[in-house]
Amino acid sequence: MPSSKFKQSICQLLRNEGYITDFSVTDTDGKPTLKIALKYYKGNPVIEDIRRVSKPGRRVYRSKDDLPVVLGGLGVAIVSTSRGLMTDQQARESGQGGEVICTVS
Repeated sequence: MPSSKFKQSICQLLRNEGYITDFSVTDTDGKPTLKIALKYYKGNPVIEDIRRVSKPGRRVYRSKDDLPVVLGGLGVAIVSTSRGLMTDQQARESGQGGEVICTVS
């Protein structure tokens, strides 16, 4: 897929949380391309569900107290804050709210 700093930040978070194995950025014909290696456990993908919360037609902003808890804490929500992209847990610890990008479980 075409690469951007935003997509690379999301991949970095997913790799840190253990949802993907790795990702790489290659330059094909002058356009950066993002390649993601998905992670599997016992033949099943680790990412069971990924849902986009904030969309171009409807942006969803939450304060640190109203950030969603995905699957009782087993999943993760990716939040765009003034300090960059972070998980819902990291945002709560730093006292940041922001735009909820997506949820991953």
